[in-house]
Amino acid sequence: MTYKEIDTMVGVIGLPYAYYQFTKTEQHPPFICWFLEGIEDLYGDNTNYQRIVNLTIEFYSDEKDFTNEAAIESQLTRSGLTYSKEESYIDTEKMHMTVYQMEVVINGEQS
Repeated sequence: MTYKEIDTMVGVIGLPYAYYQFTKTEQHPPFICWFLEGIEDLYGDNTNYQRIVNLTIEFYSDEKDFTNEAAIESQLTRSGLTYSKEESYIDTEKMHMTVYQMEVVINGEQS
């Protein structure tokens, strides 16, 4: 995948989304924030052979939202990604947060 393909994949889900955070306006749930944190490149002989990034997708909702979670999981599966899933409740915000984490192999453009 390319970084643009990751952004497109998240957009296809059909929920409001932003990279890391919404900055211009307050966003009300449901919405998605996604970001990259760290790399796990394959390397050797002083060369990085393959870019592998850690992708996190956070889904926020006012209440447990099985329908949108299924849509996210379906899109990840269609994209050929394996993922882990964790859920928590943010008491101060009165929101549910579902976090999907996965590794993505980056091909082609890296910006």
